[in-house]
Amino acid sequence: MRHQIAHRKLNKTSSHRKAMFANMAASLIEHEQIVTTLPKAKEMAPIMDKLVTLAKKGDLAARRAALSTVRNEDAVRKLFDVMGARYKDRNGGYTRVLKAGFRQGDNAPVAVLELVDRDPEARGAADKARHAAELEAADQ
Repeated sequence: MRHQIAHRKLNKTSSHRKAMFANMAASLIEHEQIVTTLPKAKEMAPIMDKLVTLAKKGDLAARRAALSTVRNEDAVRKLFDVMGARYKDRNGGYTRVLKAGFRQGDNAPVAVLELVDRDPEARGAADKARHAAELEAADQ
């Protein structure tokens, strides 16, 4: 029986799992939509909801708590400046998990984890800007 066993181990050590969720949270904040396996998406959703709740508080203690989880200053800055204001009137349910079929290589169930009321332009914006800068530098 699985009494008092709350989360999936995902076949990773606790330190690997913690680092993976920190990286996934930073990516989700930056792009506002990520594609991952279904179990990872289901485990990541409550973590992200708690981060958005911290962003809605907006004080220094909440910012430090979010930074200890995400460990990416740019992501925490966007979380508090943009998303805290965006979701201030919403009472929970900041993420959405959409099933997206199965992965070609290993037939793993794939899901799209996205923020509700997301900005569609945010996905890949940093990569597009970097690519444009590289093309401009190559022209000169």
